[in-house]
Amino acid sequence: MAAWGELLAGVRGVLLDISGVLYDGGEGGGEPIAGSVEAVARLKRSPLKVRFCTNESQKSRGDLVGLLRRLGFDISEGEVTAPAPATCLILKERGLRPHLLVHDGVRSEFDQIDTSNPNCVVIADAGESFSYHNMNKAFQVLMELENPVLLSLGKGRYYKETSGLLLDVGPYMKALEYACGIEAEVVGKPSPEFFKSALQEMGVEAHQAQ
Repeated sequence: MAAWGELLAGVRGVLLDISGVLYDGGEGGGEPIAGSVEAVARLKRSPLKVRFCTNESQKSRGDLVGLLRRLGFDISEGEVTAPAPATCLILKERGLRPHLLVHDGVRSEFDQIDTSNPNCVVIADAGESFSYHNMNKAFQVLMELENPVLLSLGKGRYYKETSGLLLDVGPYMKALEYACGIEAEVVGKPSPEFFKSALQEMGVEAHQAQ
């Protein structure tokens, strides 16, 4: 097997996922995955640039960083690329006013966004807010638009917490796509543009990152 020096030849930066890679969420905030705190610390002592790239959409970026720091990780809010802030930039650039189907924990990310008279829907991992009433309201908003726009903060099928596997935003996004006959615009992994924005923030090219 090649030595680490050979494997990392030409690499200037590392993108790290968070949920399921650094920690498993759950009761009490969750717990770090064995060795992850030490691995992040080792990377940060190296010459490599490190950035955290997440689809977390139940917590604001500030709350997520606060949790990770309590779990022992050396991480700052400015080192995290997350879909909610990226979505806000898109909304402002395109003059979109969203109907929000999101978790209460991430709603504060949209405080500066005009949500009156919606001309699009933003869907995220809303957890218990994925009720029939809320899904149907999002469906109705989309169906009333001449050019419906559905923005989804990721499209994962499920994720793992300490209590077990949980449905992610993807199945609910697909339900709205099917009902409305449209295709969602994904902001977050695995969108190439999402990874490109993280690389730009790191100041490295795609071939220089792992």
